[in-house]
Amino acid sequence: MSDVLFVHNNFPAQFGFIAQRLRADGHRCVAIASETGRAPEGIELVKWSANRGTTDGILPSAVRIEADLIRGGAAAEAALALRSRGFDPKLIIGHPGWGETTYLREIFPRARQIAYAEYFYRSVGGDVGFDPEFSPASASPHLLAAKNAGMALAFGEAEAIVTPTPFQRSLLPPMVRDRTHVIHEGIDTTSIKRHSTPRLTLANGKVIDGSRPLITFISRHLEPLRGFHIFLRALPRVMAAVPDADVVVIGADEPGGYGRPAPDGKTWGQLLIAEVAGGLDRSRIHFVGRVPHPLMIEALSLSTAHVYYTYPFVVSWSLLEAMAAECFVIASNTAPVRDAITNGQDGVLLDFFNVGALSDALIEACRDPQKFTPMRKAARETILARYDRATICEPAWLRLVAPMLEAG
Repeated sequence: MSDVLFVHNNFPAQFGFIAQRLRADGHRCVAIASETGRAPEGIELVKWSANRGTTDGILPSAVRIEADLIRGGAAAEAALALRSRGFDPKLIIGHPGWGETTYLREIFPRARQIAYAEYFYRSVGGDVGFDPEFSPASASPHLLAAKNAGMALAFGEAEAIVTPTPFQRSLLPPMVRDRTHVIHEGIDTTSIKRHSTPRLTLANGKVIDGSRPLITFISRHLEPLRGFHIFLRALPRVMAAVPDADVVVIGADEPGGYGRPAPDGKTWGQLLIAEVAGGLDRSRIHFVGRVPHPLMIEALSLSTAHVYYTYPFVVSWSLLEAMAAECFVIASNTAPVRDAITNGQDGVLLDFFNVGALSDALIEACRDPQKFTPMRKAARETILARYDRATICEPAWLRLVAPMLEAG
């Protein structure tokens, strides 16, 4: 059996299931992470800590790579400590997005490396410039390209690259695509499925039990990158046309997220809800913040229509979990979503910016939910056929890593 090193700023993240599987197969698995990492049972976690920040006044395009090199140096110290104890990995599986894998070839020269490609920045074809209202084209596209420097170094060192979706692969430099395997981390479909008798009790005491139409929306942060503004702008007409419909919004209305921050120190929720406040029945729209995962699945199990919109960016786990829970998904016709949904077969895809089309689709879903039962069933079948962790994704990972662990 072999030593295997996992490197991820927020371990276990996307690597938890394959680390647990390799450990179960008898390999010694160790992980390096930042202070936000956590250790699953049976896997040692070594945390790094940087002792400095980036240099004041440095060339703007160098800020990200300096930060990556600082983190890489701190992770290298953690790797050296492991090496001093006799740890000698045959395989390194790492997420290079924060720079932690930069120096590992020098510390463990015999190790094969798999680099995880989550998002390679582009000024055209990605999230930047997609939405002129909230994400205008960059005036300095070279600054965006500079964010890729650390990842490019990592991809050059890797024997193989793994990325979750075809869209994410399409963003990579052509010279590395032939070493790139599209393997999603997958969905645990044995636990993520539609509950037979769902019931959701909200903090205000209101009970949602499926007797009325329910529209659901989920995003880690409520922000334009995930189409929150389009969703809100569609709601006034929906709530007027379907007076018994409830809306549950899961996600944090706080600074942060993947897109641009809201101006003037406000949150996107504060700005966007105020824009449509006169058309919202606040007794029927429920902003519940982040909730425990089982409650999220309970909400999805009650959903009449689930809205998932996104810029061209990393697709959310919540979309695939909604499909696994047999939701009728109304989604944006954007590249990452088209990797998962075929319009009219296992969901409906609409032009991202067409607010009226979203209103129409939600009204129809609430008034005639049975019409979309075949799409609900097909959505779960899509997940089972292409994203099931146990039968599709984990075996694909094992086929990739097995030869690397067997090689001398």
